[in-house]
Amino acid sequence: MNDKRPIRATSGTNHEGTSAHNRRVIIDALRLNGALSRADLARATRLTKQTVSNIVEELEGDGLVTSQETVRGGRGQPSTPYGLVPEGAFAIGLQIDRHITRAIAVDLVGNVLIRQEANLPAGGPTTGTPVVLQLVHDVRTELKQRVAQAEKRLVGLGVAMPGPFGLERDDAENPWMMGPWQRFPLLETLSAGTGLNVTLQNDSAACATAERMVGAAHGLDHAVCLYVGYGIGAGLILGGELYSGARGNAGEIGMALLSAGGRRTVEHNASLASLYEHLGVDPMAPDIYSLIEKRAAADDPDIMAWVEKAAVDLRWSVHLIETVFDPQTVILCGGAPAALAVRLMAAMQPLLPSNADHPDRSLPRLQLGMTDPWAVARGAAAEPIGHAFDPRFSAILKS
Repeated sequence: MNDKRPIRATSGTNHEGTSAHNRRVIIDALRLNGALSRADLARATRLTKQTVSNIVEELEGDGLVTSQETVRGGRGQPSTPYGLVPEGAFAIGLQIDRHITRAIAVDLVGNVLIRQEANLPAGGPTTGTPVVLQLVHDVRTELKQRVAQAEKRLVGLGVAMPGPFGLERDDAENPWMMGPWQRFPLLETLSAGTGLNVTLQNDSAACATAERMVGAAHGLDHAVCLYVGYGIGAGLILGGELYSGARGNAGEIGMALLSAGGRRTVEHNASLASLYEHLGVDPMAPDIYSLIEKRAAADDPDIMAWVEKAAVDLRWSVHLIETVFDPQTVILCGGAPAALAVRLMAAMQPLLPSNADHPDRSLPRLQLGMTDPWAVARGAAAEPIGHAFDPRFSAILKS
């Protein structure tokens, strides 16, 4: 293999007592770069060759890593690349939204294996929880039927839903919020009902998790995902890790007021909910996604009028994100159909001046990410994988 090629990896440490971190560093390097030789891994992670060899052998024994065909050629000795085993781990992701719930199963490298959805009945968690639990059960059962060792290698259940979380005000009558669900002991209920480790994040953070694992943010240390769904949010990837804030509410940019003392927020003008309201369509219609896709692709005048108005606030959102976080790029993503997202991207140009507008950029200031109603559920599933295998111990990283 070419020992000169650039390899992205987090630094390991050769101090004693840090083997768990080093395992994660090796797995992360293979996730970011694909198959690598032991020499590549040692050079990229700054671990000793012996440490790398020991960890690779351990990961092979655990069914997480496998050797590939030996590479011959060049002046050096033949080298054996090692890659992740997709079937080494599995996770289930669950999205709970205002009218629908989706569940998805992924493997260690983020491949989607199973996906199912169901409508959520009115009544909040009292009537919705049984539907959610049944959906998770159905996906889990199908996964066990399709993959013999899936249950043994299932690392957890990731959940994503709209935030913000932990607010005291009563939002039960606010159609933009999910107050009853946000106040419900969801993690405890799902954990008791499934026996799995359960994690929770907001939908924009979940979309950023998906982009980081398999999308436009893959391999980036500083990126912000501007999420356009039923609401608006920003998923923050800072220093190579997802930043959630003190209460899991970081990036709730859709709640930002458009004027001092005003009541209109960004998501009141630029979210899919505002589009449905503008068009007078039912967001629970089974064909709503394809309906919006077709009308946007045809440059429907009502759609385009909304796009021009929404682009003003989204352009301002990008300016705010760049000014505060200085990301490598901003990624427009979420549940908006591709044709609509493309038109939003075009209408947002030219972007407002900001500190991100410099000539030596290697990435565009704004780029298109996932435009998929399943992106949030996919990111929710990626979170347990990341929780189990990503390096998150910044205190012991080398400078």
